[in-house]
Formats: sequence, structure tokens, C-alpha cells
Amino acid sequence: MTENPASAPKTKPEEPKKTLAPKPTTGSSDVEENKALAAISYIGILFIIPMAIKKDSAFAMYHAKQGMILFIFEVIIYALNWMPFFGDFLYWIGGLLAFVLFIIGLINALNGQTKPLPVIGSFAGKINV
Repeated sequence: MTENPASAPKTKPEEPKKTLAPKPTTGSSDVEENKALAAISYIGILFIIPMAIKKDSAFAMYHAKQGMILFIFEVIIYALNWMPFFGDFLYWIGGLLAFVLFIIGLINALNGQTKPLPVIGSFAGKINV
């Protein structure tokens, strides 16, 4: 009995998974040495500090990029405050979202995790610094 190659089941080749940054394991020296710098990345414009002094740290740069995206988001929210009618409403909703994202990012950095922030985290992976 010969099999017909056309009737053989076709399988899709596996696609490589895309990640935002190399995921250092909790407890690695990179994570332990740079937790504080990663945490301050989420405090406004202070994301510049880890970008300037820890370019060799994948962990610090991961959080610095997310902090930069969060800062840009906060600037946009501030600009919405000047918009007539719905500006105040969008400002308060956006400000609340930015605060929640700040807390999530801070907790992730202090716990040594590299999880993307909800809503805006995917933009950080597109940045090459």
C-alpha cells in the first residue's frame, strides 16, 4: 500500500515567540543589582537615568523603555486637559489609568519581573535605544 502525499496531514511550522526583552530570571545578578533603577524608571522623566547609566542591563533597559512610554502617555493625558468639553473627563480617566500603570510597573520592577504593562506595554518593545 502506498500513501498519497497529497492526503498526508499538513502541519504549520512553529513561529518563534516574540518578546519585548530577554527575560532575566528572578535572582540573577542583573535583576538584583538593578531593581532600584528599574523602579525609578516609572517616576516621570526619571526613566532617563537607567537609560543613561545602565545600557548594558537588559532588566533596567526593559523597565526604562516602559517608563518612557508611560511618561509619553502622561504628557498626552496632560494635553487632553486643555481640550474643551470632554477634556476634564478624559484627563481624570487617563490620569487614573496612568497611576494604575505606574503601580503595576513599580511592583513588577521591585519583584524582578519583566511583564509588559497593560495597554501601553507593547509599544516599549518597538523602541531601540
